[in-house]
Amino acid sequence: MKPNERANVYILSDSLGETADAVAKAALSQFDDEAFHVVRLPRIDSRGQLLGVVHGAANERSVFLYTLADRRLRDAMSAISRELGVPAIDILGPVVTTMEQLSGMEPEWQPGLMHRVDAGYFDRIEALEFAVKHDDGRAVEELSEAEIVLIGVSRSSKTPIAMYLAFRGYKVANIPLVPGVPAPQELFEIDRRRVFGLTTSADLLVDIRGKRLGDMGAYAHDYFDREHVERELHESRGVMRKVGCIVVSTEARAVEETAAEILEYYSNAFAHVSPGAGDAEGRASIVPPGPHARTRRHIPRQGD
Repeated sequence: MKPNERANVYILSDSLGETADAVAKAALSQFDDEAFHVVRLPRIDSRGQLLGVVHGAANERSVFLYTLADRRLRDAMSAISRELGVPAIDILGPVVTTMEQLSGMEPEWQPGLMHRVDAGYFDRIEALEFAVKHDDGRAVEELSEAEIVLIGVSRSSKTPIAMYLAFRGYKVANIPLVPGVPAPQELFEIDRRRVFGLTTSADLLVDIRGKRLGDMGAYAHDYFDREHVERELHESRGVMRKVGCIVVSTEARAVEETAAEILEYYSNAFAHVSPGAGDAEGRASIVPPGPHARTRRHIPRQGD
């Protein structure tokens, strides 16, 4: 095989293979796009299928990433890869086995359990509907129902972050801060710990807004004028100070990264304090609200 020929990454699963696929994508992001060829093989259900696939790749430069919940298939894959000398990585087995040892509980070892429809699924659907209904300052009279409220100037990533958080199961509203337009009174009446100001640099805003010039009509000049943008950012920070909220920068950051920072602040703000746990003050047990909880999560309200 030629040294510059692409190697193969085989993703095997007795379910859909999404977990191994996500791990593969994270690893492949560290390499050139043309370095590997990815083959995804879901719904594996027999040792014969495993043997055929691995045997066919034995003479190639290949690696197998597998998530096989069926213990027999997992053991078979381990044995086949050793016998044929093909590198193979068990993504799921060691993690579940370690958790089994720590908890003393027997895992189900059933394929596809991650995709079961449960209460968390319906929470996410409800949260996504809420985020759409309360996007861009709509339905502010219902702002008290939001778990998280995002504020910021136009093009500060409010909507993408709101939708990402909604997909995680959080009810999110977002409100644009527009020069010369007072922020809604409802914003100042809710718990400030649930409000997050999004900000970025004037340079980035001018660049992003300039690309939308054709859609803005008469408002376009002010929309991406540097002096106007700086004044807009200054006024928005004034509103954020008045609200007393946490301010998070979105500049040169992925939506997921900004959302993770918001959730960290949110979780810390509403950590439960257990008196007498460790010292006289008690200690905070951080239990972030979210769809991973089996019971309906608590929505923080004023005075919590």
